[in-house]
Amino acid sequence: MGFSVALQPTYLLFAFLGCLIGTVVGVLPGVGPLTGTAILIPITFVLDATGSIIMLAAIYYGAMYGGTITSVLINVPGEAASAVTCIEGYPMAKQGRGGAALASAAIGSFVGGTIAVFALVLVALPLTSIALKFGPPEFFGLMLIGLTLVTGLAGRSISLAMISAIFGLLLGLVGMDPVFGAPRFTFGFPDLLDGVGLVPVAMGLFGVGEVLLSLERESPPVIRTPMSSLVLTREDLKTITGPILRGTAIGLGLGFIPGVGALVPTFMSYVIEKKVSKTPEKFGTGMIEGVAGPETANNAYANAALIPLFTLGIPGSAVVAVLMGAFMMHGLFPGPFLFVEHPKLVWAVIASLYIGNLILLILNLPLIPIWVSLLRVPYSVLGPLILGFCILGCYSISSSLFDVGLMLIFGIVGYLMKKVDIPLSPAILTLILGPLMDKALRQSLELSGGEFSIFFTRPISLGLLAVAVLILITTILGSFSRIRGGDSVV
Repeated sequence: MGFSVALQPTYLLFAFLGCLIGTVVGVLPGVGPLTGTAILIPITFVLDATGSIIMLAAIYYGAMYGGTITSVLINVPGEAASAVTCIEGYPMAKQGRGGAALASAAIGSFVGGTIAVFALVLVALPLTSIALKFGPPEFFGLMLIGLTLVTGLAGRSISLAMISAIFGLLLGLVGMDPVFGAPRFTFGFPDLLDGVGLVPVAMGLFGVGEVLLSLERESPPVIRTPMSSLVLTREDLKTITGPILRGTAIGLGLGFIPGVGALVPTFMSYVIEKKVSKTPEKFGTGMIEGVAGPETANNAYANAALIPLFTLGIPGSAVVAVLMGAFMMHGLFPGPFLFVEHPKLVWAVIASLYIGNLILLILNLPLIPIWVSLLRVPYSVLGPLILGFCILGCYSISSSLFDVGLMLIFGIVGYLMKKVDIPLSPAILTLILGPLMDKALRQSLELSGGEFSIFFTRPISLGLLAVAVLILITTILGSFSRIRGGDSVV
């Protein structure tokens, strides 16, 4: 059923456009999948829900691959998860083997992404059948786990991540009270009765903020890559087979765990490849397995990270949280009920993930010279174009200048947060999860007559709360160990 929908010409076009736009987003330094997905949400609003989600998902995993191109050719990761690729990819480019690095990354991304989508099909229904037994207390436990996973987006400082998370929670409380229907923190602005919109916040923090920050940077030189260098030798194919298989296993395994982040599987894959190599001393000089393994893990993780979202309604990363917000804007709530209430949509989206991975493989290799030419556009030209697109996109949603003003305000806030190294991802995650958690908490207390014991007398709810506590304890212990090791987390 999913393929019968996803293979319709219209939806194939949306998947193709999403992959194409996503790759461009990943190629442009300083944009990345999170910023790109956030600022491109408005262009999908004219589509139906199925087409919108297919296109946004394609933008997401297309951008994950696009970041590889900048890592290899200009030593600048298009997004954080591609940072590891710079270590081996850029030296390969300087040796005239940039094409081989990009080809190995494309093949690995296809294999890892396809296997991860197959895993999604296998586990979706079993997980969903369990989650259908959930009531408000259980959903509160799930949302609490999602909030504790903010620590996975912390970067170098947990305290700064908590500041960002609390900021997002406060924004999430603005609007109408979910139980009494009274305005909260609207300060007399009628435009805030529906809450602070995800699009103005996301486009402001990531789009406008990144434009302001990128205008301070200089554009690095680009290494030219001839088409002839894209051909992999038989020795190259033999060398990358093991890293691709190991990278798939790492990305898939960690993708099941919400909040891990794409950096963890890529770094883990690189470390493992270095350890199993017969010549570990050559790593850092342009080893192709150091590109193939992490890039495979990156895309396997990107696709596997959708498993908690589809089955449990938990966004495991900031980009997936933005995708979750897009679902909600169409009146859809990811989780077990999505499979029951909208099976045609959800299986069409899953089928489109297969198709999208194949489109990426076919699309990216021949078009690499075009992506290289995009890298030569100076940011003094690109920045204002992105800013103009943000303003038009934000205004097109509800024809509201108030939303445009909010976006510009949050753009300044995002710029300042980046300058002082406060991570933005926790704010987006809590902005989306906070209202859901608030609603589940209030509904649970209404059911129990105000007794908090309802969370501890239901086995599934108690188990979820225990997982949340375990995550917090693990994080705290990890913080103390880093402090003892001389690396401050404050």
